[in-house]
Amino acid sequence: MTTGQRPTAQPGTGEEEPLPTIAEQMADQLGGWRGLLESSIPVVVFVVANIIGELRPAVIAAVAVAVAIALLRLAQRRPVRHAVNGLFGIAIGAAIAWRTGNERDFYLPGILYGIGYGVVLLLSAAIRQPLVGWIWSVLVAKGASDWRQDARLVRTFTGLTVLWGVVWLAKVGVQAGLYLAHQDTALGVARLVLGYPPYVLLLLITVWTVRRVTRESPQAPVA
Repeated sequence: MTTGQRPTAQPGTGEEEPLPTIAEQMADQLGGWRGLLESSIPVVVFVVANIIGELRPAVIAAVAVAVAIALLRLAQRRPVRHAVNGLFGIAIGAAIAWRTGNERDFYLPGILYGIGYGVVLLLSAAIRQPLVGWIWSVLVAKGASDWRQDARLVRTFTGLTVLWGVVWLAKVGVQAGLYLAHQDTALGVARLVLGYPPYVLLLLITVWTVRRVTRESPQAPVA
């Protein structure tokens, strides 16, 4: 999909390339339902194992499950991007928790990443280089950045970037509060509840909004 452009034509055919559906774009970014499930399993394993047992067995179990999922995808010759990302995040949190002996430190990298990501989003909107727009260019528009010449799309991506930043800081603020209050079990539950549901909702809003603006708005140059 492009932004502010007509669909590209297939070489030699003169036919326009069909736009991916909202569902197809979301499935690609999330890795499908299997990607959603697989990325959540190690965290669930850690939370449950830590409740019924001790920290270190829980850490070992979470890392082992993450590694097994990545190896299974590799053996099946399926895309491993989501599995590797999940494994990397789990490994860092597990290493910190193992070293400190505090189960809540398992979630610390995610909290710090969330704060940084939220701040970067808001800063990019403030300087009129909305990060959501550039991510859209890379992941959806095949590198095209024509939206920069469309004033309405620039405003749209700026608003969406602010929305992402605010939601990200809000959800990570809840987790940070639980972390500082030493509410370890509640923190694990919050990590799951505030993980993919807000992300899926934001993706849906973003894709729907950009598609609507692209269809309804003639290209207007940026002032």
